[in-house]
Amino acid sequence: MKWLLTGRYLLSIVLVVIVVLFINILIVLGMLVTYTVSPNPSFQNREISAEAFTTGFRDYIEIANNQVTISEQGKKELEVNKSWIQILDENGKEVYGYRLPEEVKKKYTPLEAIQMHKYKEINGETTVFVSGKEINRKNYSFFIGIEDRNIGKYVLSYDYRDIFQVIKVGSLIFIIIDGFIALVIGYLFSKRLTKPLNLLIDGIKRLANKEYNINYEPKGIYKDIFYNVNYLSNELRVNEIERKKLDKMKEEWISNISHDIKTPLASILGYAEMMKDPDYQFTLEEMMEYAEIIESKSLYMNEVIEDLNLTTRLKNKELNLIKETINMVTLVRNIVIDILNDAKYSNRHIEFQCDQEMIPLDVDEIFIRRAISNLIYNAMVHNDHQVNIVVRIEKKEQVHIIIQDDGKGIKKEELDKIFDRYYRGTNTGELHKGSGLGMAIANDVIRVHGGEIKINSVVGHGTTIEILL
Repeated sequence: MKWLLTGRYLLSIVLVVIVVLFINILIVLGMLVTYTVSPNPSFQNREISAEAFTTGFRDYIEIANNQVTISEQGKKELEVNKSWIQILDENGKEVYGYRLPEEVKKKYTPLEAIQMHKYKEINGETTVFVSGKEINRKNYSFFIGIEDRNIGKYVLSYDYRDIFQVIKVGSLIFIIIDGFIALVIGYLFSKRLTKPLNLLIDGIKRLANKEYNINYEPKGIYKDIFYNVNYLSNELRVNEIERKKLDKMKEEWISNISHDIKTPLASILGYAEMMKDPDYQFTLEEMMEYAEIIESKSLYMNEVIEDLNLTTRLKNKELNLIKETINMVTLVRNIVIDILNDAKYSNRHIEFQCDQEMIPLDVDEIFIRRAISNLIYNAMVHNDHQVNIVVRIEKKEQVHIIIQDDGKGIKKEELDKIFDRYYRGTNTGELHKGSGLGMAIANDVIRVHGGEIKINSVVGHGTTIEILL
C-alpha cells in the first residue's frame, strides 16, 4: 500500500512534467521554421521546403560533353514542380537554362545576382531561389524559379538587443504558462488523491465519536484502507453491542449479588442482636440453632467472596496451579460421594460409572475438584428433584468426564451464554442463590489445565457436559 501511494504520487509528478514539456514543444515548433534536406527532393508533395528543394537540386547538375547540364531526373523534378533553372558561371554568365521565361537575363552583375536572390521576382507567381555547386574546381551558381503564388520569401534583419528582450519576455511568459499548467494539473491529480483521504479522515473521526454505522465502497488505491475501516466499524459496532449486553448483565448480577449477600447478612445481624440483648434468655438449644444459622450464612457469604476472588484471578491469568499426579477415578467418585453426603442433596439420584479403576493425570486437585463440583451442582439446581444424573469417566486419547442429566435442557440462546461471567440461567430455583460465576469458573479452570468443555442440550430431554483433559 505504501509503495502504491508513492508510485501514484510520483506518477502524477511525471505526468505534470510530461504535459508541460509537450505543450512547450508544441509552442516552440509553432514558432520555429524547420528545414529538411532530402537526397531525392519532391517539392510538389510538400515533403521539403522550397529552399531545401533548391539546395538539394545541385545533385542533378552534372557535366556532359564538357558542358554543364542537368540530369533527366532533374528535368522531371522541375516539370513536376513547375520550376525552371538557370546556371551561371563565375562571371555571372548563363551556361545552361531549362524552361526559362523569356524575360530572364543572360548575364548578371554581382549586385543584380544579389537583388535577384533577395527581392526580385520574375512575375507575380514566380519566386526565385539561389544556390551553387563546385564542379571540376569551378564554382557555378544557379537560380531556380518556382511558379507558385503561395510561395514567397522575406529578408529578415534584426537587433540582438531586441532578440534578448524578446527572449526575456518569452521566458517569463513560458514560466507563467508552465506554472499555471502545472498548478491546474497538480490540482486535478491532488484532488483525486486527497478526496478519498478526506473521506477516511472523516470516517476515523466518526469512529472516534462512537458512530459505528460506517460503510464505504472499497475502490481505488485506498480500497484496502476502506475495507479495513469498514471491518473496524463493524467490529466496534458488534463490540459495543456486546459491551452494553455485558454491562447490563453485570448490573443485574451486582444487583442479585447485593440482594443475596444482604439476605444472609440481615439474618446474621438479627440473630447477633438478639443474642447480645440481656432481655432475652435463650436456652442452649436455641443458642446452638442460632449459631448454626449464623455459621451457614457466613459460609455462604464466604463462598461468594471466594468465587469473586477466584474469577478475578482466572480472568487476569494470575492463577498458580500446583499440579500432582492423582487418580482421576478416585477424585470424581469422591466428589459424587461428598455431594450425596450433603443433607441438601442426599435424596438426589446421582450415578457414578467407570470401567477403569486407575486413570492418572497431572492436575491441581483443588481447582479440578471445584470445576467438576460446579458442573454437577449446576445439573442439580437447574432441574427438578426427580432428575437423574450420570457422572462417567473414561480414558481414550484424552480423559473424558461426562455429566449427563435427563432434566429440562437449556435453550439455545442460553447455551451460548452459559459460560459467561455474571450469567444466571432462567431455570435456577428460588431457593438456590449464588455468585453466578460457577460455570465461568469451571470453564476457566479446565482451560488453564489445557482442556476444554463441550456442552450439548435439548430442551425437554436433558443436557450433556463433556470435560476433555
